[in-house]
Amino acid sequence: MARLLRPLLRGTTYTRLLHLWVPLLVVSLWLFIDPSTPWVPALVLVPVGLIPAVRRGEGVQARLLLTPGEEDSGISEAPSATWRDRWRTVLWLEVRMAVGSAGALASVWFPAIAFDLGRLAAGQVSGGFPLLDTAQPHWAYALLVPLPLIALYGAVVGFGGLVTALARRLLGPSAAERLAALEERTEHLLERTRIARELHDSIGHALTVAVVQAGAARAAGSPEFTDRALAAIEETGRSALEDLERVLGVLRESRQPVHARPTLTDADRLLESARASGAKVDAEVTGPLGTVPGPVSREGYRILQEALTNVLRHAGAVPVRVRVTVGDGVLGLEVRNPLPGRIPGPGRGSGLRGIRERAALLGGSARTGPDEGDWQVHAELPVR
Repeated sequence: MARLLRPLLRGTTYTRLLHLWVPLLVVSLWLFIDPSTPWVPALVLVPVGLIPAVRRGEGVQARLLLTPGEEDSGISEAPSATWRDRWRTVLWLEVRMAVGSAGALASVWFPAIAFDLGRLAAGQVSGGFPLLDTAQPHWAYALLVPLPLIALYGAVVGFGGLVTALARRLLGPSAAERLAALEERTEHLLERTRIARELHDSIGHALTVAVVQAGAARAAGSPEFTDRALAAIEETGRSALEDLERVLGVLRESRQPVHARPTLTDADRLLESARASGAKVDAEVTGPLGTVPGPVSREGYRILQEALTNVLRHAGAVPVRVRVTVGDGVLGLEVRNPLPGRIPGPGRGSGLRGIRERAALLGGSARTGPDEGDWQVHAELPVR
């Protein structure tokens, strides 16, 4: 019983009833002006529904009254973009008038019937309702009073649910709007994946440098080397904190584009960080890095960062050769280091896969693996 009466405790039931009443007010106003032409309001709705902004107004009203508080109501608030949308709006207006008028009249008639039955049961004559105007007063009419109230409950809930289903069908997003929503969702997921990758690259690089420096300082037993190691850890940690704060800012304001990410013009700090960790870095840059487009340069920086992190993590303080070339519409990145006899520590992370994915997203390619006795990371990214 409680479940059956639950709709009476929901505010949505009454906002939908208000939505049903609106068309009846329009029809009643016209019937007051000219009761001989009740079809005029339905005819006027045809040109009105063809106005693009009307669809937006109907969508806003439907979401407010039919689906209040629902994030994904299935009802669009965009104006008509195509003729198909316009004719769907016309059909919605006609259906809304028909269903709304029926539901609103039912919400008036059934209480009136219950009231007249109560008058007859109390020994009074009917109030003039057409179906009961000739009925004689009798106590037995009290047994019939609940029937129109039950019918009222069914009409209010049923017509409200029907008009909501029709609104989702006729005012729902068009194919173009669904495609745009899907693209936006895809972009959002890609952005989250990129942020996760960026955190992995930046924080992973900082932790790797800190671990390598701390281990080297403990093994060296030299105060001077320990001071240099602590300075390198401090600088790397500060840089990682800046990256973390920027990424957290992006998460807080996900709609804002990222412009502050480091590019290849900032690669010196990566090289100095690797050198401070004991690696002998031989770097060579060929071509104008400043002409590389921002997205390509930013992803190139992250590829270089991940490659150097892998060197420090798996090979330690070894000679590293870094080559960055810009020419013929291609940005080339190559990082080579002597191949260790075995891979120490965990070697199943997502860093190398992330390098290949970054390159593929930009239409380029990346190769990672042994090459002539070295471990090589080689990426080519188009810059046009």
